[in-house]
Amino acid sequence: MEISIGELSRRTGVKVPTIRYYESVALMPPPFRSEGKQRRYGEAEVSRLTFIRHSRELGFEIEAIRELLAMSARPDQSCAEADHITRRHMAEVDRRIGQLVALRAELQRMVDACGHGRVSDCRVIETLANHDQCEYARH
Repeated sequence: MEISIGELSRRTGVKVPTIRYYESVALMPPPFRSEGKQRRYGEAEVSRLTFIRHSRELGFEIEAIRELLAMSARPDQSCAEADHITRRHMAEVDRRIGQLVALRAELQRMVDACGHGRVSDCRVIETLANHDQCEYARH
């Protein structure tokens, strides 16, 4: 099976410019080219790009995906490194959740403090203008 980049995009849900980007950073191998120099892809590329898309949806960084792809090519090896990469990513997700919780609390505090009067007395505007008025320094 040989498909075009457009068909690869349709099958995987990855936009054409993103596919080209993944090729440029070597997450995707250089494609076979037809005599007319069109990119052509097979089932292996569909599977690989699906893996990449799903990894990105889960928030994995490019380097982590590169490592995970390399591991998937060696199915007999230990999965300890994959676990390590995933645990490291979970720690980053937990850190970002903490920041989002603080951000939400700060926004709620700003809205709750607003007297719904004039802009000149608006707590939201005052807080946005002066970070020192924030209760949570890291948001």
